Amino acid sequence: MIAETVCAAVSAAGLGIAAITAYRKRFLRAARIAAYSLVPLGLVMTGVVEWLADTAFSPTAWAGFGVLGAAWFLFMSTRAVERRRGAPGRERKEAKASRTGAIAPAASAPSLGQGARPAARPAASPRATGSAASAGGDDFSDIEAILKKHGI
Repeated sequence: MIAETVCAAVSAAGLGIAAITAYRKRFLRAARIAAYSLVPLGLVMTGVVEWLADTAFSPTAWAGFGVLGAAWFLFMSTRAVERRRGAPGRERKEAKASRTGAIAPAASAPSLGQGARPAARPAASPRATGSAASAGGDDFSDIEAILKKHGI
């Protein structure tokens, strides 16, 4: 009975604060405060507060929470062991994926033809000693290699 009284008092105080906030022209904040202050009153009216009070002082309820905790601990520990060891289900999935051939083993290597090798750089001729001339010669040799690669 005292819990219901406290919840009603908290709701009344919250509604009072919401009214003061609305008086200050902060309507959105006032609506939020009113919503939060109505929650305890709603919990009392639905009987949740009484159920919680009965649960808090019940040894059977606490034993039930202990059983739920043990079940949760067992579940999480088996998941941790499964992740460390490697799940049999995961191994079966990997084996099945390798048998179906969904991904070719050589798919990660680029499948380039014979002309994909980098062209050998010609030795610098004695007359092309300038930097502009050697840069121009390199550019044309690259272009020639590309054209030969495509059969042009």
